[in-house]
Amino acid sequence: MPAAALSPEILAKYEPVIGLEVHVQLLTATKAFCGCANQFGSEPNTNICPVCLGLPGALPVLNAKAVEFGTLASLAINCEVRARSIFARKNYFYPDLPKGYQISQFDKPLAENGWIDVPTADGSTKRIGITRLHMEEDAGKSIHDGLADSANHTSLDLNRCGTPLAEIVSEPDMRTPDEAFEYLTRLKEILLYCGVSDCNMEEGSLRCDANISVRLKGAPQFGTKAEVKNVNSFRFVRAALQYEIERQIEVIESGGRVIQESRLWNAAEGRSYSMRSKEQAHDYRYFPEPDLPPLIVSAEFLEETRAKLPELPEARRARMIADYELATQEAFTLTATREFADRFEAAAKIARNPRRVANVLVNEVGGRLKALGLEQEQSPVSMAGIVLAADLLDEDKISSKQLKQLFDVCFEKNEDFPAVYEREKPQQITDASALEALIDQVIAASPKQVEQYRGGKKTVAGYFVGQVMRASKGQANPALLNELVTKKLEG
Repeated sequence: MPAAALSPEILAKYEPVIGLEVHVQLLTATKAFCGCANQFGSEPNTNICPVCLGLPGALPVLNAKAVEFGTLASLAINCEVRARSIFARKNYFYPDLPKGYQISQFDKPLAENGWIDVPTADGSTKRIGITRLHMEEDAGKSIHDGLADSANHTSLDLNRCGTPLAEIVSEPDMRTPDEAFEYLTRLKEILLYCGVSDCNMEEGSLRCDANISVRLKGAPQFGTKAEVKNVNSFRFVRAALQYEIERQIEVIESGGRVIQESRLWNAAEGRSYSMRSKEQAHDYRYFPEPDLPPLIVSAEFLEETRAKLPELPEARRARMIADYELATQEAFTLTATREFADRFEAAAKIARNPRRVANVLVNEVGGRLKALGLEQEQSPVSMAGIVLAADLLDEDKISSKQLKQLFDVCFEKNEDFPAVYEREKPQQITDASALEALIDQVIAASPKQVEQYRGGKKTVAGYFVGQVMRASKGQANPALLNELVTKKLEG
């Protein structure tokens, strides 16, 4: 954190202005401009060719699938796709950029003028503008540590050179770190639903640079911005922005001047460090890529791509809430991924009560998975098992307590629900006369509690229900039991 803690009054004087640049690796089989495998984790410098390395005479050929994925992503974030866009050479020197330039797009990008709606702290939604989505290729990777000679040398792995990227640049519309977090969360959801990227931040397939400045509230002009580079989780983006807001306010309040610079986030220390000054804009000397013609997106191609858009997360949540009477939080959980939502809806179509399927899946199975640190794919209970469990509950063949006991066995023995149920098969007592006999026994043994109930303390009914449940070893039908207890005590 900044050296001095800032009072709420000082923090309230200022307004942060946040914009995000997100680089997304597209999930194509091959690279952007050649036939090399677009694959993470290969042996260093094995997925390379003369095109990747920019060797003399090697010519790039645009990957049609990358164009499809870039267009699909553009449509999903409500951008206007240009009929004609231009590739350019972005010239700069860095050891992991063997050509000495990056093929990118500059003044005529693939798509512009998009937006994403995000939830805000007061429960409303806010529209975050998207300036552009442009296509480009990735650079290689410099490896500064972890190898035998890292103390004396930096190594280069050029496998990543030429990987197709979509860079998505937001407008400076975000005013809090939480809004930035929500924007990134929604953007990642949309990209995953479209299947254009795996968005794996640990592998570098989604990277985020955050631009942040502060200004006095009501001031018309933006303050001087700092750029925080390559933060590797959304949680750290939020923390880095909060730190940077407080750092910049502290500089201004102490009479200093915020300088335009790039900064690196140190998650272990919870602070950012200056990386390089950006007082003067870097001259990348963009010029049109002479080896690539303009990219023409025909009306026919655009409509074909639009037809491939899936039902996107927000629309799907709204429909599922209406179709299955879900609570909002349940809908968010069930639509966390497209595959999970598909599995739920397939189960909901064959179950007696889709609402009960959602409850079992989110609360009973999801709660156990979360406690154990497991993902949905690691659950011993299949969707067929969840449907069976929900149907048994709905038919009053088992109680909620019995379901919990059966699921405990499933997770303890790593067995699916149908097998556990068939072996354990608890039976509910639904015979009213059998339950009445048990209730009579409990009432006869509890004169004090009967007197309390009949004196107006109606909550004592829970005592009788609990005693009968214990006597029946949890097999009494809860609804019938509650009804009969009340009837007996009122009689």
